[in-house]
Amino acid sequence: MAQFKKIVCAVDFSDHSPRLADYAISLAKCTGAKLICVYVAPSLSQYVGFQVPPSSIESFVGEIVAGADHSMKAYLNQYFKEADASGKVIVGYPGEAIINLADDEDADLIIMGTHGRKGIDRILFGSVAEKVVKNAKCPVMTIRPEPEA
Repeated sequence: MAQFKKIVCAVDFSDHSPRLADYAISLAKCTGAKLICVYVAPSLSQYVGFQVPPSSIESFVGEIVAGADHSMKAYLNQYFKEADASGKVIVGYPGEAIINLADDEDADLIIMGTHGRKGIDRILFGSVAEKVVKNAKCPVMTIRPEPEA
């Protein structure tokens, strides 16, 4: 039988994040697993060559990380009071960063949301969930948003 000791829960602080927390907490309670919630801030390093000074980009990313740290603390306090959970904010490309964190933490499962983008949105934005599912060493559970009424 599969055992879960560590679960990485990748969040984006969207309206879908509370639903994701429900699944993560339920699994953690059933298995006694430790939860590691992660938010990945974009690195924006690819824009250095566009006549934008690196210091401006670093400052902007720093502000994003500071805001994300605040959001992570609020998210953990609101949804993970009863769970063995910690939060991390990291900078990078989301798919890669989630996979690397799961590897570094020796996670047994990754839980993440999916926006279910189709068509041109998917071509433009790609699918972080798809990249993680295809490349993670551990199982990945994806949670789709609830359908709009």
